[in-house]
Formats: sequence, structure tokens, C-alpha cells
Amino acid sequence: MTGTLYVVATPIGNLADASARAIEVLRAADVIACEDTRTSRTLLARQGIATRTFALHEHNERSAGARLIAELRAGKAVALITDAGTPALSDPGALLVEAAHREGIRVVPIPGPSAALAAFSASGFASARLLFVGFLPAARAARRKALEAIDERGAVIFYEAPHRVAETVADLAERFGAEREIVIARELTKLFEEIARLKLGQAPAWLEAGPHRQQGEFVLVLGPEQEARDRDLAAGRRVLALLLEVLPASEAARLAARISGAPRRELYRVALERKPGQHSR
Repeated sequence: MTGTLYVVATPIGNLADASARAIEVLRAADVIACEDTRTSRTLLARQGIATRTFALHEHNERSAGARLIAELRAGKAVALITDAGTPALSDPGALLVEAAHREGIRVVPIPGPSAALAAFSASGFASARLLFVGFLPAARAARRKALEAIDERGAVIFYEAPHRVAETVADLAERFGAEREIVIARELTKLFEEIARLKLGQAPAWLEAGPHRQQGEFVLVLGPEQEARDRDLAAGRRVLALLLEVLPASEAARLAARISGAPRRELYRVALERKPGQHSR
């Protein structure tokens, strides 16, 4: 019988964010595949986990993955973690997970911290559409070319390094306009966490307000285009009006959001105004 590959999300800063299930899986695994065994040692030591570790990173993912697949074929339980957050999301791991699927090996996600979703949840952007880009190219010409290829009306999430964040924000403003909103999330869940929502044209001044503002790890959440948001909401209201003739408020709002791309929460609020007394339980 083959083993199981567990894809385990780990804290992005605050070690207290490790879930009980993640700790249980890491403790019970036969081997833990780490992006950097030295970095992961801090979390494992805090939880008293002495499981054997194995390095799997961007430079050895294919060769290390083959060795881990052999362990899985032998019936071992392998836990895959990265330095922080969810594996395979702008981090190593996707090649190992793909190989496990091809071998018919069971893959079990252990959900938890994600810098991208944490930043989006704290953005306040009511967008039914979400594009995750991750890190843009480091070279400015390549970065601008990548941004030109993004034609997304909804929210867009980027990761960025501190020494490039100012240039990237300037490029975003040039590509999407100074009036489009952005959330800058810095050092999420850590001691000096900062989250600011402002217009792209205001973002350079925010970053330059102090040297600490260009230190740490960044998630940038580009807000949805206002015109697109207005169009989606108008379309959603039209669809909702028709669906409310035959469906309860919650179901009508859900389907109208899927059809139009408008935020479900906003459509549900409108539906309740038109059909009072139908709050979900």
C-alpha cells in the first residue's frame, strides 16, 4: 500500500497560527519535506516534533521529489511544508504533488495560513474575481511587460520583495492608473504588521514615510476596477431581479453572483431588501 502526501500550511509569521491538525500531521509523519530545514526547525522545535526532515527546494525539487516518491511508494507518510504559508503557492511543492497524483498516491491538503488570502481578507475589496500573480519579474522591463499582459477587472494579488516594492508600486500606477486602489500588507501576522488601503497615486508617499515601510515581506492587493465593479453590480442586480421571482434570496444572490461576477454579499443584501424575512440560518 502506498503512503500519503500531506500538503501542510504553516504560519507566515506568528507561530501560534499553526493549527492543531497541522501539528498532529507533522508529528505523525515519517518524513517532513522542508523548503529550508533550518527555517522549519524553529516551528518543529517549538512543538516538540522530532520527525526526520528532508530538503526540497526550487533547486533540487525534481531529484528530491523522486526520492520522496520512493518513500511514498514504500508506504511512508510524507508531510510537505515551506518556510511559511501554503506549499506550491509561489513556493516549491507543485512538482512533488503532480508526481504523487501521477503515481496514484493519495494527496491530502491541510489548509491554513496563506499570506495572499490573509491580505485579501483584510483588504475590504468586494470582488467576486481574484487573480493571484505572485512575484513579478525582477527586471523592470520584464515586470512592465508582465503587467501589460494582465487584463483583470477583479482584484489581483502580488508578492514583492522589500528592495523592489517601490518600483513595483510605481509600475502598477503607470499600468492601472493613479485612482485605482491598492492594499499594501507588510509583515503580516508579525510584530510590525501594517496594512494600508489607499489609491495607487498615494502609495509611493506611504512607502517613503519611513525607512521601515520598505522592509519586511509584502503582499500587494490591487483593487477591482471601479467601472468594472459598477458594471458587474448593475448586471448582477438585473439578473437578481429575475431570479428572485422563482428562488429564495440566498440562492438567487449566489446564482446572480456567479453569472455576473458581482459580489455575492452585495447582491444578497439587495435581495433581502426586496424579500425581507429570508435571512439565512
